[in-house]
Amino acid sequence: MAGCTRHGRARPGHLSRHVPVKIAAAVGPATIGQSLFSSLLVLLLAVLLPATAFAGPGEELSGLFLQTCLPYAGRPQALRQWAAREKLPAVPDPARSAFLHGAPGQVFDASNTAGKFALLSSDDGICAVVTDQAGDLETAQALERALGDAGIKFRLVIERDDKLNPKLHHREYLAAKSPQAWRLLAATVHDNGQAMLTAAPE
Repeated sequence: MAGCTRHGRARPGHLSRHVPVKIAAAVGPATIGQSLFSSLLVLLLAVLLPATAFAGPGEELSGLFLQTCLPYAGRPQALRQWAAREKLPAVPDPARSAFLHGAPGQVFDASNTAGKFALLSSDDGICAVVTDQAGDLETAQALERALGDAGIKFRLVIERDDKLNPKLHHREYLAAKSPQAWRLLAATVHDNGQAMLTAAPE
């Protein structure tokens, strides 16, 4: 893959084989607004592989999310083994540390022909995917399509702008596919393409 393969959507039934654990508060809405969607994003994107085309980054982000954060949340070693099999390059410091908000872990460059993408894997099992090329509405619609295609039932429970940073928009979902259930967060920045998806068990 070497950072160039398209991110296919997860197959129906694939997610139920893995049990995620709760995402720490370090990747909550406030942290996303203060660190992940600030100038720190520039640090990471500066070391990502250059994108050669622009084709559906919202769908690519959602596809990567279903391949990684849902099946491997709480299983950082398994997630990193997946990244190694896919030949995703590791992102060096200072971008790695910035995106993990100082927590120990690894960040991978998952860029491909659709755009620039990053996969975050902290040692305590936090998983997130991020891009700077997916629109606000596009990200939400692509995520909902991907969940539906994977047979995951979901509903939007909260949608609001961040109180501290009005440009940051949050959508929270409850999602389930027996025997698992998740709380999903789609965080986007108005009019600049930055988007992040995270998941925690419900």
